[in-house]
Amino acid sequence: MLLVLGRIWGSGCTFLALWLLARQLSGDDFGRYTFYLAAFMLLDSFVDFGTGSVAVQMTADDEGRTPNVLAATRRIRLVAGVLGLFVVGGGAFAMGEPGAGWILLAALYPITHVFELSATVFRTRIAWGVPVAVRVFASGASLGFVLLLLYFDVTSPGLYLVGIAAGSATANFLLHFASRSQLPKTPATGNPWKEVLRASVPLGLAGLCQQAYFYADNVFLRAMVGREPLGHYNVGVRVMSLSIMVGVYAALVALPWFRREHSAGRLGPAIARLAQPLFACACLVTGLLSPWSAQLLAVFGPEFVDAQVSLQWLFVASALVYVGAPAMTALVAIGKTGSVLRVASVGLLLNIAGNALLIPGMGMDGAAIATCLTEGSVVLGAFWALRRLGVSQLGGGRPWAWALGPILFGAGWFLSRTLLTGLLSHTVSHTVSHTTQ
Repeated sequence: MLLVLGRIWGSGCTFLALWLLARQLSGDDFGRYTFYLAAFMLLDSFVDFGTGSVAVQMTADDEGRTPNVLAATRRIRLVAGVLGLFVVGGGAFAMGEPGAGWILLAALYPITHVFELSATVFRTRIAWGVPVAVRVFASGASLGFVLLLLYFDVTSPGLYLVGIAAGSATANFLLHFASRSQLPKTPATGNPWKEVLRASVPLGLAGLCQQAYFYADNVFLRAMVGREPLGHYNVGVRVMSLSIMVGVYAALVALPWFRREHSAGRLGPAIARLAQPLFACACLVTGLLSPWSAQLLAVFGPEFVDAQVSLQWLFVASALVYVGAPAMTALVAIGKTGSVLRVASVGLLLNIAGNALLIPGMGMDGAAIATCLTEGSVVLGAFWALRRLGVSQLGGGRPWAWALGPILFGAGWFLSRTLLTGLLSHTVSHTVSHTTQ
C-alpha cells in the first residue's frame, strides 16, 4: 500500500509538471522535454542493470555480505552511469540540441544511483517506510524546482530537465544518509563484482529490453513525425503509465507468494487468481475511459487532442499489462530469468519492427498500435514459457474468466460512449436553444 500511495503522489507531481510545461514551452520544446524524460528513464534502467534485485537476493539471508555486495554493485552502477552520461549527454551535443549543456548536466544524476544502493538494508527487511517517504519528498522537490523555474519564466527545456534531475539526485543522497546507520559496521573485505555482474546480466538485459520497448517509439516518432507530435503522444504514454501502476505493483508484491505456490505445485492457479480479476477490472476501467480520451488530453491544451486515438490504443495496451506483469513476475519468482530475457527481447524486436512499419503511414497512432502488439506478445510469450516449464492450469479453475476482460471492456466502452454522446447532444441542444433566444 505504501508503494502504491507513493507512486500516486509521484504520478500526480509528474502530471502537474507536464500540465504546467505544456503551457510554458513551445510545442517543439515540450516534445524535446518529454523525449529526454524518456531517455533518462531508459538510462535509469541501464544504470541499475539488475543490481538492485541482486543486492537484495545476496544479502537477504546473510547481512554480513552487505559491505562486499554493495561495493560490487556500486562499482557496476558507477561504470554504467558514466557510460550513460557519455551516450545521452554526448548525444545531445552530437545532435546539436539547444541547451545541450543543461542536458549533459541533467544526465549526471543517474550516477547518484550508486548511493541509492545503501537502501538495500530497508528492502531486505521489507521496510518501505523510509524509501517511500524519501521518494515522496523527491517528487515534491522536482515539482518545486519546476515551479521555481516557471516563476522566473524560464523557457529552456534543458533547465527543466535539470530541475527534475535535481529532485531525483537529492532523493538518492537522502536514501544513503538515512540508511548509513542501518548498514553493517564492518568494512568491505572484497569486491565480488564479477559474481554480481553474472547474476545481474539476465535481469539487467531483461529490464533494459522492457524499458526500451516502452520508449523506443520516441526515437521513431521524433525522427519520422517531429518533436511537437511526440510531446502530444508522450502525454498519452504518461496516462498509460499511471493506469498500469496497480498491476505492476500487485505483481511485485506477489513475487514471494508465487514462489511459495510454485513449491506447492500451484503456480498456474495462483497466477490466474491474481491476473484474472486484475485484467477484468483493468478492462472495465479502460473501456470506460477510452471514449473520453479527447477530453482527458484537452486538459493539457486543445492541440493535444490529436493524440486521442493513440491514447485509446494505449489503454488497450495497459489492460494487457495486467496479465503480462503477473506472468513475467512468476517467471522471475521461479528463477527463470533467461526466459524473462527471451520474452522481453522478442517484445523489443517486435516493437522496433512495428514502429518502423506503422509510424511512416500512421504517425503516433502507429506507435500506440506497436505498443499494444508488444504487450500482447509479452502475455503470449510469458504464458508459453510457463507452460514449457511445466506450469499448468494457467486458467485456474475458471478458464472462461479470461473472457470477462474483453466483455467488460466492450461494456464499459458502450456505456461510457452512450453517456458521452448524451452529454454532447445535451450541450449542443442547450447552446442552440440559448443562441436562438
